[in-house]
Amino acid sequence: MSRYSKIIAGCMSWGAWGRQFSTQEMISQIKKTLESGITTFDHADIYGEYTTEQEFGKAFSTSGVERDKIQLISKCGIQHDGGTRDNKIKHYNYSKEYIIWSVEKSLKDLQTDYLDLLLLHRPSPLMHPAEIEAAVSILKETGKIIDFGVSNFTPSQFNLIDHTTSISVNQIEFSLTQHSAMQNGTLDHLLQKDVIPMSWSPLGSYFKESNAVNKRIKKVLDVLTKKYNASEDQLLLAWILQHPSGVLPVVGTTSKVRLENATKALNINLELEDWFTLLVECQGHKVP
Repeated sequence: MSRYSKIIAGCMSWGAWGRQFSTQEMISQIKKTLESGITTFDHADIYGEYTTEQEFGKAFSTSGVERDKIQLISKCGIQHDGGTRDNKIKHYNYSKEYIIWSVEKSLKDLQTDYLDLLLLHRPSPLMHPAEIEAAVSILKETGKIIDFGVSNFTPSQFNLIDHTTSISVNQIEFSLTQHSAMQNGTLDHLLQKDVIPMSWSPLGSYFKESNAVNKRIKKVLDVLTKKYNASEDQLLLAWILQHPSGVLPVVGTTSKVRLENATKALNINLELEDWFTLLVECQGHKVP
């Protein structure tokens, strides 16, 4: 059984890369999220040019919320160029020393003793399984992380690391409008391995772009919203939740209404033909 909430709150837009919440606003957002039934918060060291974790930690430490009532996820490995670090070019770093340093920095910023889950943010062509295994072993032995996973890894990249270091999560892009993970073997692989898929950008491009694909999807959703007495965002989440791999959506909204909609999507069971109708309209052709 997953130790994470079935809907996860993505915190990327809480700080400098989005809403720029004050400490008090961030405390309010943490509490709104918990009131919606969401207990898992997804971070990465790079969010807000390496500033959002610190802002969240300041808010969390004064929120009165008990640490064991929430789960904290963070990611490491991406080195942004410019901003708050002296990097000349964007690159990845998965040396043993860097992974440990990065986790300790996230712990300090988040004002916590441990991460529930550490993810390698994106695969690097230079990552070495032995380096990663050494770092993860130390972090687990010292209680600084509980679980370890990856993000945006292909099945072969996953297997390279999983051979020496057990992986419990792969956070990938997956939505109705970006469903390649169903065709390229990623979700099949995770289901076979009994590994949790987390989905970033679970609503895809539907609310962001006006194009032929989304117009076709909208025609179907106009009918299904009435049939299921549900909102468009609920139905888009219900669509990915129906995949047998047990996807956990990472929802980036800061709207309480949308947070509550997300949790209500857990109770929607799309009829088989409705599920395929959405897929067909997204693809623009019948299934083979």
